[in-house]
Amino acid sequence: MPCRPLVTGTFLDEITHDIPSQNWGASEWRREFELYRQIGIDTVIIIRAGYKRRCIFPSKTLPDQLPVYDDLAELFFSLADEIGLKVFFGTYDSGHYWQKRTWWKEVEINQAFLDEVVERYGHHPSFAGWYLTHETGKNHAHIIDLFNGIGGHCRQIKDLPILISPYPQGSKQLGEDALTLNESFDHWNRIFEATRGAFDICAFQDGQVHYEELPRFQEGIRELGDKYNLTIWANVESFDRDMPIKFPPADWRNLRYKLETAAQSAEKIITFEFAHFMSPHSSYVSAHRLFDRYREYSESLAE
Repeated sequence: MPCRPLVTGTFLDEITHDIPSQNWGASEWRREFELYRQIGIDTVIIIRAGYKRRCIFPSKTLPDQLPVYDDLAELFFSLADEIGLKVFFGTYDSGHYWQKRTWWKEVEINQAFLDEVVERYGHHPSFAGWYLTHETGKNHAHIIDLFNGIGGHCRQIKDLPILISPYPQGSKQLGEDALTLNESFDHWNRIFEATRGAFDICAFQDGQVHYEELPRFQEGIRELGDKYNLTIWANVESFDRDMPIKFPPADWRNLRYKLETAAQSAEKIITFEFAHFMSPHSSYVSAHRLFDRYREYSESLAE
């Protein structure tokens, strides 16, 4: 069923792969999680618990880690337990093995890592799902093997809903490597067919195709979701890919358009990523204004 054009879930990016750290501690995260509950966000998604040599907790299974000073996973789970949020836990991305097509090594590392995650955090009532962190725009880099191997292991050790958030291989971002919408649908039809049971929810990113393409893209993904019995969410990006710098908060006019487009076909809208790009607590001043505009809009819908 279509949803309201409002954000009800957000990623948490504390590996800070391509956006800067805000250097938040426990008090700042508490303030942020309390805000989520107040404005209707009920789900937080750890986009990756580990990337290359960095991890959000002191893992015993990941090789050659950089020092870990704080257990952010425990902080997120504990706050979510207390405040009443759901947590989807993101897997590990080596940044190496799967790009080298050594997909089985990527799976093996994740299997040991996720066993450790369940041992450490599986008791938390807020542990509500998994997020498969490997992102792709098409059927390549053994993505089917990764989804099946890692998603299948998540299913075995803690059977919860499993989410993916891929991207369209669109011309707005990928130039000569872009696919047409129909070519993208063909790729994802084949991926969905070959990964039945590996995940339950698909939330496509929306920033790689032009705005005028979004209605047809969202509609086509909805059709594939119905075909393969997948729940379709939308990852409405709250940062701007139109500017020559990476990455400022989105223009409110563009974000509103994307929210209203996504709401026509998605069952839930999540965003990458509220803390940096939409929060009144963000280090980006323009995020404060984006929050003001969003709050005014959400209040108008309630009238």
